[in-house]
Amino acid sequence: MSEANLTKDGVVDMPDEKTASKKTIRKVMFASVSGTIIEWYDYSLYGAAAGLVINKLYFPNLSPAIATMAAFLTFAVGFVSRPLGGVIIAHIGDRYGRKPALIFAVMLMGVATLALGLLPTYEHIGIWATVALVVIRLMQGFGSGAELAGAQTFVAEYVPMKQRGFYTSLINASTGVAILLSSLAFFLVTQLPDEAFMSWGWRVPFLFSIVLFVVAIYIRKHLDETPEYVKSVEKAEHNRKAQAVPIKALIVNSPRNLICGFFSLAGHQANGYVLSVFSISYLTTTLGMEKSEGLMALMIAVSVNTIMTPIMGKMTDRFGTTTVFSFGALFLAAFAFPLFWLLGSGSLMLATLGMCIAYGIGHGATSGAQGAFLANLFPTQYRYSGIALSRELNSVIFAGSTPVIAAALITFGNGEPTYLIYYLMFCSLLTLIAVQMAKSLKQHA
Repeated sequence: MSEANLTKDGVVDMPDEKTASKKTIRKVMFASVSGTIIEWYDYSLYGAAAGLVINKLYFPNLSPAIATMAAFLTFAVGFVSRPLGGVIIAHIGDRYGRKPALIFAVMLMGVATLALGLLPTYEHIGIWATVALVVIRLMQGFGSGAELAGAQTFVAEYVPMKQRGFYTSLINASTGVAILLSSLAFFLVTQLPDEAFMSWGWRVPFLFSIVLFVVAIYIRKHLDETPEYVKSVEKAEHNRKAQAVPIKALIVNSPRNLICGFFSLAGHQANGYVLSVFSISYLTTTLGMEKSEGLMALMIAVSVNTIMTPIMGKMTDRFGTTTVFSFGALFLAAFAFPLFWLLGSGSLMLATLGMCIAYGIGHGATSGAQGAFLANLFPTQYRYSGIALSRELNSVIFAGSTPVIAAALITFGNGEPTYLIYYLMFCSLLTLIAVQMAKSLKQHA
């Protein structure tokens, strides 16, 4: 075996004894991407519905502003169960294999999204509709809590180390495809007459997800376990007791890695959910833009992000994850004020331009870098748990709560976005600090 090489991020690159074939890598990528698309299709679909439909159909007795905040709270509820789902399903993934964990996660998400599409409204069953909505969101969050982490882990352990940035960035790019699909689906149904849209049209995009769900299950059932995981299990056979609780090993052996992983996602999550979820409500409710125009702006911006994320991922393989990740965080902080100036200009073209720049450059860089960054931060034996816990604890604080925080800060500022801008800058600077701190944590892959 040739001598190991130290990468730009301080990761020891040990050449694989047997590299997976291109055909196998394509199969792994398709399986991972399909599940991630389902996860983010479901979540972004609900995010779009929250500000346009959920507020009116499930909170009809509240004022428009309070109903919108209540709808975004149900969106946030889905993130409450994500850490628990992430820990439990990631435990399965680290202890029993990546494959069964990924199948279980996508099954939960698929069933929950189908249930949302069939859920009666407040008009039909009263408060029980709201209760059921919360329960379904908790179930959806539980399954989603391990999906993206599992996909990133699965891909990272199959592809060559020197291409880890590019391939894991494709997983994050697929979230853009999912947001684009959900936005397009909602755009199409908003073309229906208002009565048809509010009665049954909004349900169609949720029910459509069953197609994606069936495809993902079929492909994942025909995958093999990752070679890196199999090798790690074989090495640990003499000490199975120590491997029984991966989350315990993670907390005891790599607490600083976990802290850096947690805070590294703050700016990415906060900016991402303002752009993908809150922006539609802000453009239509606060600024008076037509629903179809707001959705069109989002679809264009997400398309730019989907293209830029793998480009940024490729750049991490050349310049290192720390460099690209830090650039993205700095850009998001610097562009916060210009973004909201462009959004508030009253021009659809300028608003779209602002979202494209933020989504494509700043968010594209943090999306492209984070997959390899997190995979390199944790060793194989508890990598799934490390990525899942970092992501999902962060999601509770900085992702699911951001649309609610954003709505509250806009209200507190009498419609002005100043306080929200400072919040986004603060989160972006947290990312920068965490990524820089992680440079001292040289992890053996």
